[in-house]
Amino acid sequence: MNRSFHVTLLFRSLPAKLINGGFAGIVGVTCVFPIDLAKTRLQNQRRGQQVYKSMVDCLIKTVRSEGYFGMYRGAAVNLTLVTPEKAIKLAANDFFRYHLNKDGRGLTVFKEMLAGCGAGMCQVIITTPMEMLKIQLQDAGRLAAQQRKPAVMPTVKLVVGSAAVPSPTKIARELLHTQGIQGLYRGLGATLLRDVPFSVVYFPLFAHLNRLGQPNPSEAAPFHWSFFSGCAAGCTAAVAVNPCDVVKTRLQSLSKGANEESYSGVVDCISKILRKEGPSAFLKGASCRALVIAPLFGIAQVMYVLGVGEFVLGYTPVSLFSA
Repeated sequence: MNRSFHVTLLFRSLPAKLINGGFAGIVGVTCVFPIDLAKTRLQNQRRGQQVYKSMVDCLIKTVRSEGYFGMYRGAAVNLTLVTPEKAIKLAANDFFRYHLNKDGRGLTVFKEMLAGCGAGMCQVIITTPMEMLKIQLQDAGRLAAQQRKPAVMPTVKLVVGSAAVPSPTKIARELLHTQGIQGLYRGLGATLLRDVPFSVVYFPLFAHLNRLGQPNPSEAAPFHWSFFSGCAAGCTAAVAVNPCDVVKTRLQSLSKGANEESYSGVVDCISKILRKEGPSAFLKGASCRALVIAPLFGIAQVMYVLGVGEFVLGYTPVSLFSA
């Protein structure tokens, strides 16, 4: 194929890939959000102030105190913003892979990592404000439960400037009013530290695992193989960057429980966690995060293989970026 035809396919397939990524994000978030809520609450617990013993204990106590839909607190933010977030991440990786393979010789592992790095840097435009709002809502139940414990003395505001849990819109408005746009992008550095390495690990690993299931180089791997490849790569990358996720969660939590310290930045957060809680604190929520990310990316890759976006737009699926 000549260069102009490649470019035509590139721009024709991007809208389909945006639909694929968005649809995958919505389905995935709906399935795994309760586990993500447990991850946030476990990561925010300090030594000596544990409200939850494990993921299962967290989910049981959440249902008892907040009802079934308490497990989906903050889900509206994710469902609204996960479409552009996942679409940008997956489409950007394909976009960079295409441009790094202009010579048609295939991608080296280094170039695959570069493409993943570019995808991770692009997605934080949406990821940072999305997680900023989501964490305030997810962690409100932990703070409320901590207040109910007799050992906890002061009353804690659940979120910015309010004794009750407001809507994400109200939180966003208050942050913009008091801190400007940087309020929504609090923890941007920690988000980059998490998402860039995640993408550097995930995308090359998925590409190589998926290639093992291809009958031959010209045929796509079966969708079930792509699903398991996405799960395996997502799980590996999620656990690898979990320490960065703990730091990001702590930095983005605006409300603190009794005797919970604040952090001035990434370095301050890391040093305080190491000094007061030890290295094991950086693994908090790792199993929850693996259980969240694995199906999310497994589903995402299946959407690409099945070509949902191409079907919606009436295109013939093209594997332009899979090399």
